[in-house]
Amino acid sequence: MNPSSPSAPQTARHKSKTLAAWLALIGGPLGVHRFYLYGLGDWLGWLLPVPTALGVYGIERVQQLGQDDQLSWLLIPLLGFTVAGCALRAILYGLAQPQVWNQRHNPGADPQAQAGRTGWPTIFAIALSLMLGATVLMASIAYSFQHYFEYQVEQARQISQ
Repeated sequence: MNPSSPSAPQTARHKSKTLAAWLALIGGPLGVHRFYLYGLGDWLGWLLPVPTALGVYGIERVQQLGQDDQLSWLLIPLLGFTVAGCALRAILYGLAQPQVWNQRHNPGADPQAQAGRTGWPTIFAIALSLMLGATVLMASIAYSFQHYFEYQVEQARQISQ
């Protein structure tokens, strides 16, 4: 696109799927990507910090009370699942077809506008989201099941005595 064309300044205001993918990966648990795409009035963006904060509180409880704190078993996976969900959202943003992206987030723009295109930065965001999301998801599941089974073993020991 020629920078001197009349539509060049309008392109700068378009919502980039690359930026949305990176925001979902880095600031997703705080709702940053939702605010970028839908504005500060987006209620889901305001809800995303809740499980994030509860998960951080669970980590603090483990540090203060130790690994036997049962409430932290429930709270810590909330953080992990939120991070994994935001990584999945980053992948979905990055893999969106340019026409679909521009129709949804840049109405009135050319269906092939630059904001909806996939480039190397988008691909890096997708790859990193996949690695981080899968790692966090598996760690959250492993943490939950480990503590659940330890609790079950302890309950079985008390019954058998």
